Amino acid sequence: MAQPDNKKFFENLTGAGKAIAVLTSGGDAQGMNAAVRAVVRMGIYVGAKVYFIHEGYQGMVDGGDNIKEATWESVSSMLQVGGTVIGSARCKEFRTHEGRLKAAHNLVQRGITNLCVIGGDGSLTGANLFREEWSGLLTELVQQGLIEEDAVQRYSALHIVGMVGSIDNDFCGTDMTIGTDSALHRIIEVVDAIMTTAQSHQRTFVLEVMGRHCGYLALVSALACGADWVLIPEMPPEDGWEEKMCEKLSANRAGMKRLNIIIVAEGAIDRSNKPITTDHVKDLVVRCLGFDTRVTILGHVQRGGTPSAFDRVLASRMGVEAVLALLETTANTPACVVSLCGNQAVRLPLMECVQMTQEVQKAMDEKRFEDAVRLRGRSFENNLRTYKLLAHRKPESELPHSNFNVAVLNVGAPAAGMNAAVRSAVRVGISEGHKMFAVHDGFEGFYKGQIREIKWGDVGGWTGQGGSLLGTKRTLPAKHVEKIAEQMRKYSINALLVIGGFEAFLGIMELLAARGTYEELCVPMVMVPATVSNNVPGSDLSIGADTALNAITDTCDRIKQSASGTKRRVFIIETMGGYCGYLAGVGGLASGADAAYIYEEPFDIRDLQSNVEHLTEKMKTSIQRGLVLRNENSNENYTTDFIYQLYSEEGKGVFDCRKNVLGHMQQGGAPSPFDRNFGTKISAKAMQWISKKLKECYRQGRVFANTEDSACLLGMRRRALVFQPVVQLKDETDFVHRIPKEQWWLKLRPLMKILAKYKTSYDVSDSGQLEHVVCNRTKDSDANTTI
Repeated sequence: MAQPDNKKFFENLTGAGKAIAVLTSGGDAQGMNAAVRAVVRMGIYVGAKVYFIHEGYQGMVDGGDNIKEATWESVSSMLQVGGTVIGSARCKEFRTHEGRLKAAHNLVQRGITNLCVIGGDGSLTGANLFREEWSGLLTELVQQGLIEEDAVQRYSALHIVGMVGSIDNDFCGTDMTIGTDSALHRIIEVVDAIMTTAQSHQRTFVLEVMGRHCGYLALVSALACGADWVLIPEMPPEDGWEEKMCEKLSANRAGMKRLNIIIVAEGAIDRSNKPITTDHVKDLVVRCLGFDTRVTILGHVQRGGTPSAFDRVLASRMGVEAVLALLETTANTPACVVSLCGNQAVRLPLMECVQMTQEVQKAMDEKRFEDAVRLRGRSFENNLRTYKLLAHRKPESELPHSNFNVAVLNVGAPAAGMNAAVRSAVRVGISEGHKMFAVHDGFEGFYKGQIREIKWGDVGGWTGQGGSLLGTKRTLPAKHVEKIAEQMRKYSINALLVIGGFEAFLGIMELLAARGTYEELCVPMVMVPATVSNNVPGSDLSIGADTALNAITDTCDRIKQSASGTKRRVFIIETMGGYCGYLAGVGGLASGADAAYIYEEPFDIRDLQSNVEHLTEKMKTSIQRGLVLRNENSNENYTTDFIYQLYSEEGKGVFDCRKNVLGHMQQGGAPSPFDRNFGTKISAKAMQWISKKLKECYRQGRVFANTEDSACLLGMRRRALVFQPVVQLKDETDFVHRIPKEQWWLKLRPLMKILAKYKTSYDVSDSGQLEHVVCNRTKDSDANTTI
């Protein structure tokens, strides 16, 4: 598993002689510990001294034992822990000049001139002020006789890199802040639980979620659970909203829906900037409708619990990127914040992001609500637009009438989030004026005629359901094309939306190849990738992969915990994925694995022996538990049993071994918030493309589409969702092993190795470059990978 040396990294990005301090400040967020761990281990890896600053800025001001040198072992077993183990505190003293003078003295005493600050906009603004005052503070310390004059030259510049840790996702410049995805997990877990009791008693539940100045959590959780109504500060409801809301709730009950869910952000306001409270909403529903109504305030539950797989990977990537940014910084480099755009790490000037964030609040204060939504970014705008489209059905009289029939089907193995994608497609299609048809059991059901019209209300409550409610099969269409064409003629199908994995990709290509023979297949076709394996060419991410990653991460946490208090133990875990190592590779990073064996990175017996020796050495000196992941098809000879027996034999006297095959539990369960929303948004975009293509291809009273660009795959590529003709994806595909020839996540492999104490190369050419927040927002896609 050796990789070629990256001389640029080792020669130009050394941390020798540098001291880096890491602190968490402001409110805690799940994933902060993963970020701290990454900063410490990457810092030590490049040769720098790394310090913890306990209790945030308060610890920096107080000094003493609050500032301690970190070791590799001091961050072991913290990846899966929520909150922040180094503590966080609000500090009034740091806001004063005298407080910052004390902090500067404490840092200079230890030679610290590089700060990694994990917190919200207030914490990062304070760090930037500290940086600007730094030289003046050192001069004062010399005048007071607290430091030598040469220290001013030696420690002349303070370098700052920020990472945003906030569950509210209220910081402009990044698609996702550390902790947001985990908070959404907590909210959705509660909503799913509440829905069962609400349904039993035909109740209405009003839920308050966090977000004093930002409605992101409320909006996205409403989108993820199909809430009836949502109230957020950026877009207060129009005057007379009370009556409209009651009409909506009443109509839903009349449509045989047994429950109502209303989600309120804690900072929700009306058009006059007056607060809208959960009690006000409850009283309104009881008074106007007489519904049995309950209020649930989630509170600090949202901050608690273990971080999700997404937050662990995000925080680990951001932590490593922060150290790289500190190593590359010069005296003239502005303080930057490490951000996420799509699935790319970027660096943005800290104060540009802070000023943009403050602009949002200013717009809300001045009642410029449209501007507030726009300033939040395209992702927020798209979430709001999609929620309105799916939650509020227009009256029949207002719907356009297209006279087009669109069929939707699932193909391949089931993946969590498929049902959310189907719901979105059906409702967007109906809103566009189409008649929607559901095909049961994939292409097999298609040729057998298992097709029925599907209405708006038929997909109610589908968002949180796992598996595939339409049914899905791996059957390919090539042998049954004639019967499929016959069914398309019978039901006058004008377009196809196929949601599935590699079989769906192959299926679309087979239908495309048969167009010359069957004119019925000359219709717009689009595929949305949905598979836990994440092996579809043309897309960096697939619906279902995030849920599977969370299942792997949760199971690994439990397995590791099972060995606590026992003798040293190593676990060998087998994951799914076919030949695609995404689940093993990224799962290894999220669960803190010591090694992950995948097909894409060939390994031999020497690599296995090296891994065993490396783990044995670690076991002797520090860790008590080891974790090794293996993709099911990583090597036909080095099977899970073989690796288990090898580790068992070679580790005798140091550790014992256990093995687990996770199997189909990775495909089951309720979809994660990410998969619900990714499925919802990507499917809505696919349906809008279908509507556009139907208009373009409608000639002489019929639809006729036979060009390459009329059969596309909609996939996530770096920062945007892109429609790509399936024909053009042939050259990018390894058909034998059913994987793309190039996979973005392989660039994350060195991170897992570095954080597991392996010496390896790291390609810095793809690391984030300093951009500008305004430019970043104009490039930002309206449908990105983040929720």
